[in-house]
Amino acid sequence: MHGTNATSIPTTATPDFITQLLDKIPLPRWAVYAIFALGALVFLVCCLCICAKCCCKDKKKNKKKQEQQINLKGLKGSTTTALVQPDTEDADGTVAPDPLGKLLYSLEYSAPQSELIVGIKQAAELKALDLGGTSDPYVKVYIWPGKVKTWETKVFRNTLNPVFNEQLTFQISRADLKESTVVMQIFDFNRFTKHEMIGELRLQLSSVDWNHVIEEWQDLSEPPKFEDENLGEICFSLRYIPTAGKLTVVVLEAKDLKSMDLGGSSDPYVKVQLALDKKKWKKKKTSVKKKTLNPYFNESFTFDVSFDQIKRLHMVVSVWDHDMMSRNDAMGKIFLGCDASGNQLRHWADMLANPRRPIAQWHTLLTAEQVNSTLSLKRSIPIINKHF
Repeated sequence: MHGTNATSIPTTATPDFITQLLDKIPLPRWAVYAIFALGALVFLVCCLCICAKCCCKDKKKNKKKQEQQINLKGLKGSTTTALVQPDTEDADGTVAPDPLGKLLYSLEYSAPQSELIVGIKQAAELKALDLGGTSDPYVKVYIWPGKVKTWETKVFRNTLNPVFNEQLTFQISRADLKESTVVMQIFDFNRFTKHEMIGELRLQLSSVDWNHVIEEWQDLSEPPKFEDENLGEICFSLRYIPTAGKLTVVVLEAKDLKSMDLGGSSDPYVKVQLALDKKKWKKKKTSVKKKTLNPYFNESFTFDVSFDQIKRLHMVVSVWDHDMMSRNDAMGKIFLGCDASGNQLRHWADMLANPRRPIAQWHTLLTAEQVNSTLSLKRSIPIINKHF
């Protein structure tokens, strides 16, 4: 019988390298698998982030190139000057002025009544002059030359897009119309400081077609360098106590007054005159301040005025230059009352709305002709300049 050599076949395979390595790690097998899975996930996320970043860079480059191409296509002109010259500067290198806003107005002339009707509709995109990024605009309108009568709209608080919708009427003949200019100035109202001009429009009436009503928007412009004669400003407070029937006027100070004397100065004093039912009624005046254009008075006057009388009262505050050798000269005036307009009416209304409380405000002085003409046109008190 032939012998056979028997070979033994192992029943288990030799552990591979990875299994041996896992056996050497002193952690449970599930923990090892979790660590490897977390590492693989972090690696995958990093790869995705790198790919996304590269794609974004390519998109930004392509977008920038497209914008450059669009801007180049949008340029007008056949020369290379249009490609390199900034559009914010003129050829002489001067920077274009900031926009001041625009005004919607209307003009109409009635020949039978010899009336020019100026409509102040609204303003838009006005320049902000206050710290809060807004303004308190109002419009002043007058006819140049002469400036005999000045109209003011009401003040709108904290807005750069006021809607006025006011109509102002001027008496002017057809012959004078051809030689006149209507001036519309927008100011920023400030109670305790000088009102700042935002911008203005000047329209020569000789070039207007009066066959139909004119209504249009126009951009505001800077005021011309030749401004009207500055007569200065005056600050005073008003307080009214209805129960006691007391009106108190405190003349505080004035500034930038007109020089009336040869030495370049003046001797100013202030006169406060009341008129009731179109008749002169009461008046008082301050002391004279020698050789100054910025006098400080701080003088108080109290008048007995009943509540019924305050409605029919007119008050004229005027500044005069005292002269020992000749007649005193009027330097400027302000008219207040229930039928005043603009800042003067606002000051008077604030006084009535706040009984027992002093209301102080600065006012720009007007010429005697302007005040007298306004009162005369309203058929109010007749004021003769030589008695003021």
